[in-house]
Amino acid sequence: MQPPQPPSESTNLKPDVDAVTDRSRFGPQRPAPKRPGGLQPSFKVLIGLTFVTVCLLLPFVFSPIYLDTMRDQAIELHPILRGELYKQATGFGSVTLVLVEVLLTVRKRSRSWPFALKVPGSMQIWRSVHIFAGVSLVALVGIHTIGARGVNFNAAFLWVFFGVTLTALIGVVSETGILESTQRFFGTLPGSTQPLTKGTLIRNLRSLWLTSHIFLVWMFAVMLIIHIFLVYYFA
Repeated sequence: MQPPQPPSESTNLKPDVDAVTDRSRFGPQRPAPKRPGGLQPSFKVLIGLTFVTVCLLLPFVFSPIYLDTMRDQAIELHPILRGELYKQATGFGSVTLVLVEVLLTVRKRSRSWPFALKVPGSMQIWRSVHIFAGVSLVALVGIHTIGARGVNFNAAFLWVFFGVTLTALIGVVSETGILESTQRFFGTLPGSTQPLTKGTLIRNLRSLWLTSHIFLVWMFAVMLIIHIFLVYYFA
């Protein structure tokens, strides 16, 4: 009896025809789509921007102290900061940033408008622009007012602006923090046994902060127009 012959090298290298997928039947292969990243800016960046915003608002807290000192000692500087050219430049700079902020609304809502108005760029880009422009606006308002709180209409106008800033910070920081959290559930609502998911919690929070933010933004827009009118009317 002859011993069994070992399989030849050609047999070992021959592929199993039944196991090979005929790629020609499926056409050219496309790469798998990439999963979209999280919201931008990230939660850590937003915490940093919140700290920066708090620092930018500090002059409004201490302005009664240093404004008196500036009037008494900074004889040359104070008239410049209160001068027409300084106010005009910083005021129009603030209005420019407000218009940049409006572009996010245009980007989000223009599809439902009667006339087509296309704004280039993704929502992620415009969200980042909206947030950074908002922080820049806080800085420029501080420069424009030198931290002065104003009186009467200007004081109310400034507090409305603070409300716009506060509601925006609370909303974007909380939403981004929830989305980046590793938790899947966030407790339950009173009287309910259904656990709160990320989507449900964000929708509930948005019904509070976003509604308040939009209301204050409309108040701010109307008061801004009145402020500009009063400035030039009594000039």
